[in-house]
Amino acid sequence: MATTATKTVNLALQGGGAHGAFTWGVLDKILEDGRLEITAISGTSAGAMNAVVAVDGLMRSGITGARAALEGFWHAVSDRARFSLIQRAPLDVLMGRWTLDTSPGYHFFNALTRMLSPYQLNPFNWNPLREVLEDSVDFERVRSCDIIKVFISATNVETGRVKVFDRKQLTADMVMASACLPFMFQSVEIDGVPYWDGGYMGNPALFPLYSYSECNDVVVVQINPIERKGTPTTAQDIANRLNEISFNSSLLKELRAIDFVHRLIAEGKLSPDEYRDIRVHLIENQDELNPLGASSKLNAEWAFLTHLRDIGRRTAEHWLATHFADVGERSTVNLRQMFQGIGAVHHG
Repeated sequence: MATTATKTVNLALQGGGAHGAFTWGVLDKILEDGRLEITAISGTSAGAMNAVVAVDGLMRSGITGARAALEGFWHAVSDRARFSLIQRAPLDVLMGRWTLDTSPGYHFFNALTRMLSPYQLNPFNWNPLREVLEDSVDFERVRSCDIIKVFISATNVETGRVKVFDRKQLTADMVMASACLPFMFQSVEIDGVPYWDGGYMGNPALFPLYSYSECNDVVVVQINPIERKGTPTTAQDIANRLNEISFNSSLLKELRAIDFVHRLIAEGKLSPDEYRDIRVHLIENQDELNPLGASSKLNAEWAFLTHLRDIGRRTAEHWLATHFADVGERSTVNLRQMFQGIGAVHHG
């Protein structure tokens, strides 16, 4: 139960590869601050990883355990990537740029995955991230958690629909399904059904948060930019922007539905006793994340991950200072303005 000094929220955590370390920072600051009590988390891909790692740590050793678990997980991710062929080019290291745009290994791997499927490139389906996840998380402990509801999204390959796995049945396979990029990894089969990355159909899914939680405040931790100025002109930039648009489309549809219900309630056309008026909040920092470029989502250097963590911590700290009083009272995102193309309001 929340005390008078705390407020309850649901968290919606986007996926975004290594940029998920930004979400690590946001969670670290929220946990350290202690004024927000998390009642449910919906996560996709890296957001799903952050969710289960934090819940496992929380069950093991409280808030201190959750923060330590997140740091340990991301450190393990970095350790596994030290000998990867995908590394920054020497000039980018010298210039302090985090991008992989000039990395020969990155371009070789990217070209290879466009010509050969993961079933040809990786017939034994080896995925080092699975080993990190299984070493980091006790899923039996996560399933036993009665403090925070957890919802993990994946995409059903056969139907194209989102599949949401809840905490009570959660396994490592389900989290790996949520993070399964089809050009990089073989689909993850669960009960005979193949799944790909949840970002295609739910990045993250919001409906479980207002369907199965009594809390009306949803805090979206956004990694993928909704808006990016300019027209991409290279093949890689076009592909990257298409991925960003695709990975935000389901979230935008759900936000539009929330706004629609909110307006009908405000106009007296729907009863607030029968319909939920969800308050939406957004923690994002595209001013700092956008210039990093899409290729840096595969950069797992520890210095980069901690750089993203620190951006996330600063962003969450600013958001808490600016909007904590609004939680439980009003939305801090003007959805009408967002959908009219004027731009999202309230940076984190």
